[in-house]
Amino acid sequence: MNLQNLKSLFIDNGCSKIYIKKLSLNDNSKNQVYFGGSFEILNILPISEIKTEEAGDWNKERFKASIKFSWINEDGKIYPAPNSQLILYPKYPEVRFSGFLQKCQNPPSELMSQRLADRILFFSIDKNGTILGFVAAPNSEISNEFKEEKNIAEHGVFMVIELPKLANNKYKLINELIRIHQLGWIKSKSLTKDGIVPCESSQCGGYTLEAELGIIRNGISEPDFLGWEIKNFGVSKLDNLNSKVLTLFSPEPTGGFYRQFGKEEFIKKYGYADKKGRENRINFGGIYKIGKENKLTNQVLKLIGFDTETGKIRNSNGKIGLFDSKGVETASWDFATLLLHWNRKHNQTCYVPSLSNKLDERSYKYGNKILLCEGTNFQLFLQQMANGNVYYDPGIKMENAYSKIPKIKPRSQFRMKSQFLSNLYLRNEILDITKPNS
Repeated sequence: MNLQNLKSLFIDNGCSKIYIKKLSLNDNSKNQVYFGGSFEILNILPISEIKTEEAGDWNKERFKASIKFSWINEDGKIYPAPNSQLILYPKYPEVRFSGFLQKCQNPPSELMSQRLADRILFFSIDKNGTILGFVAAPNSEISNEFKEEKNIAEHGVFMVIELPKLANNKYKLINELIRIHQLGWIKSKSLTKDGIVPCESSQCGGYTLEAELGIIRNGISEPDFLGWEIKNFGVSKLDNLNSKVLTLFSPEPTGGFYRQFGKEEFIKKYGYADKKGRENRINFGGIYKIGKENKLTNQVLKLIGFDTETGKIRNSNGKIGLFDSKGVETASWDFATLLLHWNRKHNQTCYVPSLSNKLDERSYKYGNKILLCEGTNFQLFLQQMANGNVYYDPGIKMENAYSKIPKIKPRSQFRMKSQFLSNLYLRNEILDITKPNS
């Protein structure tokens, strides 16, 4: 194996970037491999599941994240390592890679089980979401070639090589947004698996933008366009990016009365008659900020297991919980589920403002100034929630409420004002896409 052959193998498997880490003495199967001092690595690696492991002592609290990992050997053959996982320690915080030798038919045990400095770990993600890894000895041919490699970027504790197949996805996205901006007013629409259809809902600004980008309306928890999550928000002036509230994500509750008895019983017990007088309809809405009772439903939102002073998770079984006046947990969202959902969708996010015209036929115009955000961290989300900048703003309703077949629309939204968006990311830039060299 040499560096060119390794690059070719990654490209043949649909990989776009190679991540490289020079391993220290402690980076081995016994001590685990250090993957960074934050949970940002979850933005890179495809995680299928995150579980909590409660320890009693918060110093030992941790999450375990499932990944699909395989080793590449010197001949270019691929061997799955089924016990591979990431261990997330919220105390520090830090992430470590473990289990990568167990039950693998041909693991690099000689290199990964000993204390040996300057080994080099290469890994990338293939088209099926499997992480492919190769480890090189300190003075091997591939290690010496890597020392001469140019055009290396950095991402946390990793060095990064972009493969030719990647092209420039950010450049492609900006070019598409320039085209859409130049179209002016665009008739409201949505792209479904059956093609373009008219759109008349309040969410049509986002659906119309996605349709222009070729994104099928689906609601799955993956980035929308070439690795970028696309978020539209309506404004009164296209130059004013700080003027609106937008939805960050809409995860369904994972606990509480809502989960135990179902959304219909939840609405019947905790909902209220429609305030606009629409008959046979029950709503559950209002704004819920941490520690403040909502006067409409007499419920309060609490952040459990998060230390606001240090910005660290102190309980791996922590959650965001909604409680009624008697202290009953009516709905909750556990950290493990939110962590998986947040990092998967928000590693690279592009926020695009729009104007709406509803007088003749619903249409939208998209701005030339966009907000590009990269590198998020779940603790940043929790800190903004603790500060009151992120809040729960449900739009749950049940129509035909007193019939035998009520129609329920669940909508558990976490939202914030656009002026606070930059607090959720490590890197931000406002870009005028119409200016040369922007």
